[in-house]
Amino acid sequence: MEYKLKRGFSLDLERIKGALETEFLSEVRQDGEKLTLSYGALKSIEVWIEGKKLAVVTQSAPGVSDYAVMDTNKRFRNFLESATGYTAKQRLQMAKKEVQVKTEKL
Repeated sequence: MEYKLKRGFSLDLERIKGALETEFLSEVRQDGEKLTLSYGALKSIEVWIEGKKLAVVTQSAPGVSDYAVMDTNKRFRNFLESATGYTAKQRLQMAKKEVQVKTEKL
């Protein structure tokens, strides 16, 4: 998934890495321009900068508790907000607009 950044939020990989470390309290590995980690209900999280957007790919971990799922989801939403500057509600509204524009073109 790709996320736009709010004006004033830089596409600085070190800033993004800091946001990951702050929210997930886990070791973040850097391989070139990609950041990866594992936490709770997510087997892996990969983050990198794609053009002018933040790209994120996640892989779920099977068989985790409901508490781990809720905790991981909350931390993931918080990370996205601190990295992009947009709340979950704002990201949802932007995604809906993007889908609407794509369907209008068809």
